[in-house]
Amino acid sequence: MGNQVEKLTHLNYNELPTTDPNGFDLEDDTPRIGVSYIFSTDDDEQEENIDEAEKEDVKHYDCRNELECAVYYREECIYERNSRFGEVGTLSCENLANKCKPGDLVEFVAIGQYPHWAVCVEDLQVVHLHRNEIKCDFLFDASQGKRGRIVNDLYKFRALSPDVVVQNAMEQVGMKERDVCWKNSECFAAWCRFGKREFKIGGEIRIGKQPYKMKLQLSEKKSHVLDFQSLEDLIMEKRRNDQMGREAVIQELENHLNCTQDTENDYNYLCRIGDGQNNHHRRVLGPIIKPSWFPLHRLMKLKYLDEDTSSLIMEYMDTDSTSTQKVIQKTHGNLL
Repeated sequence: MGNQVEKLTHLNYNELPTTDPNGFDLEDDTPRIGVSYIFSTDDDEQEENIDEAEKEDVKHYDCRNELECAVYYREECIYERNSRFGEVGTLSCENLANKCKPGDLVEFVAIGQYPHWAVCVEDLQVVHLHRNEIKCDFLFDASQGKRGRIVNDLYKFRALSPDVVVQNAMEQVGMKERDVCWKNSECFAAWCRFGKREFKIGGEIRIGKQPYKMKLQLSEKKSHVLDFQSLEDLIMEKRRNDQMGREAVIQELENHLNCTQDTENDYNYLCRIGDGQNNHHRRVLGPIIKPSWFPLHRLMKLKYLDEDTSSLIMEYMDTDSTSTQKVIQKTHGNLL
C-alpha cells in the first residue's frame, strides 16, 4: 500500500490517465466521471530579487499580526504558537547567526509571504528546500534579507540529537524535483529534526477519519477549530494562514461562517416548502444532511413518482449516479 501511495504522489502530468476510467470515449460536451488530480509545488518559493518596497515589509514585520494556533493529534498537543512566542520577536540575519547552533531550525518571515524554514548545519550554513530542490546555502543567502528566528520548540515531538538532525539534512542535499518527498520547507526541516514520516508526502494514508485539529485563537474569548485527515494537509493550511496574516484570516472565517448560516437557512426553507399544489411537506430519504458540510448547490432536486407523495426520490446533483441509485434501492426498493 505504501509503495502505491508513493507512486501516486510522484506522477508527472504526461503519465496521468486522461480517458474515461470505464474505457469509453466520451464526447466533448458529455459530463465526465473520473479522478481529480491536484498539482502543487513548494508553496514558499522565494523571489530571487526583493525590491525596495518588499525590503521595507521585511524590516517592519510585526509578530503581533500572526494568528495564535495550536495543533492536536486526537487529544495530544503537537504544535503551539502562542502570544509568548510572538513576544520573542524576530532577529536580523547577523544576530540570528550568532545564536544558531547545528541542529537548530530557523524560520525566515516577511509580510505577505510564506515562512521559509531551514536546518542549521555548520559554519553558518543551512540546508533547506527551495524551488523543489534541497540546497545547502549560507544563512545570509537562504534568508534573502528576511528577518528570522529559531523555532525548535513550536512542534512538541521529541527532537533527535543535533548530530542526527544535521546528518538527516545533509544526506538530502542535491535531491530535486520528483525525488523530493516534502511539500514545503517546513515539512522538510521538521522531518530532519523529528524524523516523523507524517511530515513526508503520502506519509499518512487517508482513510476518512480526521484525527488532526487546528485551533485558531481569533480573540481572547473566541476560537475556531478546523479538522484534517493528515498533518501534511494541516501544515499547508497553517502556512496559508501565515502568509495571509491574522486580520485576513479572521475576515475570511467570518465570511465563511456567514455563508454557512445563509446555506442552513436556505436548506431549512427547502425542507419546509410544499409541492406547490397540495402543500404536502416534502420528505427527504435517508439521514438529515448537514448544510455545514454539504453545500446547498449540491443538495438535491426532488421529483414525484406517479404523483405519489409518499414515494419521493432525491437525486443528487453529482456525477456518482450509481451510488445514488443504490441508496434509493436499499431504502425503498427498485423504484426506477
